[in-house]
Amino acid sequence: MSIEFLIVGGVIFAVYVWFTLWIILSQNKKQRKENYPNNVANKDNTKTD
Repeated sequence: MSIEFLIVGGVIFAVYVWFTLWIILSQNKKQRKENYPNNVANKDNTKTD
């Protein structure tokens, strides 16, 4: 095995992990908006009643 082969494999793996985490976090954010719309909408508009 040459060092170039390991570097290319490492880069591909790093890109794969990056996109996997990006999709997980974006779907988590989307799910929070869909399931808890009042909490997201009221973050900025807090009432002091």
